[in-house]
Amino acid sequence: MPNIKSNKKRMITSNEARLRNKSKKSKIKTMIKKYEALIAEKNKEEAAKFLPLLLSEIDKSKMFKANNASRKAARFSKLLSNLE
Repeated sequence: MPNIKSNKKRMITSNEARLRNKSKKSKIKTMIKKYEALIAEKNKEEAAKFLPLLLSEIDKSKMFKANNASRKAARFSKLLSNLE
């Protein structure tokens, strides 16, 4: 346990950020699994509706750098287009 006031505050804020990031990452992972399940079922209509939600969540979360998020978006879009 820190003794200095600023270190105590930093510990609290970093713990809050850790929990917030963990929640976001878990939500995105769940959405990715759901999307991949729709692709595996060859359910193109549902996957097409779900893809924009997934991509917007990835962009809004700020959990990924720009190139990483762009790469994920391209791969998910490619999975959908390969269903045809």
